[in-house]
Amino acid sequence: MSPPANFGGARPVIDPDDAAMLLIDHQSGLFQTVADMPMPVLRNHAAALATMATLCKLPVITTASVPQGPNGPMIPEIHANAPHAQYVARKGEINAWDNPDFVAAVEATGRRTLIIAGTITSVCMAFPSISAVDAGYKVFAVVDASGTYSKMAQEITLARVVQAGVVPIDTAAVASELQKTWHREDAAEWAQVYTKIFPPYQLLIESYGKAQDVVTHHEQLDSARA
Repeated sequence: MSPPANFGGARPVIDPDDAAMLLIDHQSGLFQTVADMPMPVLRNHAAALATMATLCKLPVITTASVPQGPNGPMIPEIHANAPHAQYVARKGEINAWDNPDFVAAVEATGRRTLIIAGTITSVCMAFPSISAVDAGYKVFAVVDASGTYSKMAQEITLARVVQAGVVPIDTAAVASELQKTWHREDAAEWAQVYTKIFPPYQLLIESYGKAQDVVTHHEQLDSARA
C-alpha cells in the first residue's frame, strides 16, 4: 500500500506562507529531449511558475546540471520572472538533493512545503522530490512544468513519485492554490499568468475587455449604425 503524503492530518493543499519553489534543470539542451509535451508549452509553464513565485513572494531556488556542457544554460525566463531566485551551482550531482549547498538553501527558507519542477521529469524532478519527502517535506511535483522523453517515462515516474508520497499537480492548479481568490489587488497580473498556461485565455480577456469598453464608453454597435 502506498504511503500517504506527509501532511500530518492537515488539509493537503499549498500554503503560500509555507511554500518554496524549486526549479531544477530547466535547460536549453535538456529541453531538446522533451517529447511528452510541446517544448513551448513546457517553457511557458516553467516561466509561469517563476512569475507566481514573485507575485506570492515565495523563495525560489534554481539549479542546473553542468550548464557549461551539452545540457545547456537555464532558460532565461526563470530568473527574468523571479529575479529574487537563488541559483545553486552543483558539482556534478545528478540528484540536486545530493548537493549539500542545495539542501542548505532549501533549509534556509524555513519553508516545509516544496513546489518542484524539473527537466527531465523522471530524474531532475523525481529524484529530489522523493528525497525531500524522505527528509520530511510536503512536496508538490508540477508535472506539466517538467518534461521527459516519452509519455511512458512520464507515466512510470508519476507512479513512482506517488508511491513515495509526492503529490502530482499541474501548473494551473498551482496558480489557483497560490492565488486563492480573485478579490486581490494583483488579480490582473494573475490573469496574465493564466494566459501563459493556456494561451486561449487571452482571447477571453480581450473579449471581456472589449465588452466592458463598449458599456463604459457607450460605443455604438455596428449593427445599430444607419
